[in-house]
Amino acid sequence: MGRAIHKLSARRVETVKEPGKYGDGGGLWLRVGKDGSRRWVLIWQRDKRTREMGLGSVADVPLAQARQEAEKARTLIAQGLDPIAARTTSAVDNTAEPDGTTDTQAESNSRVSTVPTFKEFASTYINIHESGWKNAKHRQQWRNSINTHAGNILDMPVNEITADDVASILLPIWQKKPETASRVRSRIETILDAAKAAKHIPGPWENPARWRGNLIHRLPAQRRKSRVKHHAAMPFEDLPSFYAQLRTRNAVAARALEITILCATRTNETLKMTWGEVDLDTGTWTIPKERMKMEVEHAIPLSTTAIELLKGMAGSNTPPSGQYVFPGEKEGMPLSQMAMTMVLRRMDLGHFTVHGMRSAFSDYMGDMTDFPDALIEQSLAHQVGSEVRRAYRRRNAFLKRRALMEHWAQYVTGTLSEQRQDAVEPELQAA
Repeated sequence: MGRAIHKLSARRVETVKEPGKYGDGGGLWLRVGKDGSRRWVLIWQRDKRTREMGLGSVADVPLAQARQEAEKARTLIAQGLDPIAARTTSAVDNTAEPDGTTDTQAESNSRVSTVPTFKEFASTYINIHESGWKNAKHRQQWRNSINTHAGNILDMPVNEITADDVASILLPIWQKKPETASRVRSRIETILDAAKAAKHIPGPWENPARWRGNLIHRLPAQRRKSRVKHHAAMPFEDLPSFYAQLRTRNAVAARALEITILCATRTNETLKMTWGEVDLDTGTWTIPKERMKMEVEHAIPLSTTAIELLKGMAGSNTPPSGQYVFPGEKEGMPLSQMAMTMVLRRMDLGHFTVHGMRSAFSDYMGDMTDFPDALIEQSLAHQVGSEVRRAYRRRNAFLKRRALMEHWAQYVTGTLSEQRQDAVEPELQAA
């Protein structure tokens, strides 16, 4: 039966060259990198998650010392403590030594055992900050980009990472995936700045992931890709005839697209619309801040056309407030994300996008009417003006926006009066 711990010999540690992980037992591993680097790591499980702590390079930490550090960490783990957190605290507290050792000496003596690896500190940084990141996908992308593309520095102490190390990470993806490479560089820079702020990196120091004056001289210029060809927004001149065709289609998705056009809303805002958000008596649709891109409540003045459409959807009975206005096939679920897009495709207009209807609204209002730009932006739920100005302008020009949305509905439905058309004739000629 093999030994549970102390499986490696000092000679084995010194001579092994094949990249991989070599276990000493008790969670202590020797990790040999493709670049020939050899580092000690301790791996354990906590709360069904694998944790990993670097213990230094073989050049700085011999086998016997690595075993001692691993044993200390295992003792903390057995007590329900986090050895990484304990080590981080120790690094900060070691500025005052009872034996009279100076700050510089204490830092030098404890650096091997107290400086976290990039992987450790990145995990700590993300754990602290991710609660402030709204998008769950964004939080996952941070972790994935670091684990996928920063492999060469994951096991390196944060104070040993150089600009050449960062460049070696970015070079393979710099031309092939320029956007990904830029994000990875920015995230590495942020994490290393945080490590410096946490006193894991002594000064003087320059962030090795900094672009200007640093990596810009180590990486080639990125090739400019041809501009992405976005699906065109439907020209506003074609909207009245399109809307007339849309009204003939007997489908819930068609009605959802009508509301999207009439209210100039985003796809998600329409699809997740509930009857509790709609007040047909006052002609107001209030979208709570939790459903808005800018996390600010948005009250939409409903045009006469929109009100009549919604009354037809409601029928003679008052729908439950939590019920979706545009329900999907599955009970209790809204229409799918592709529902309105499929309406366009069935009408042989798949080269246009649903979101492009907002562009058509913006183009028409900006080019063909005299409504102020700020009013148009507010109707699109865009932030207008400074934070101070918005605080004093809490009503968001609701009454003026009601006139704007009524004008838009009349244009879309082809019922705009000649008098209103004449009002914008000078702008038509100027255009």
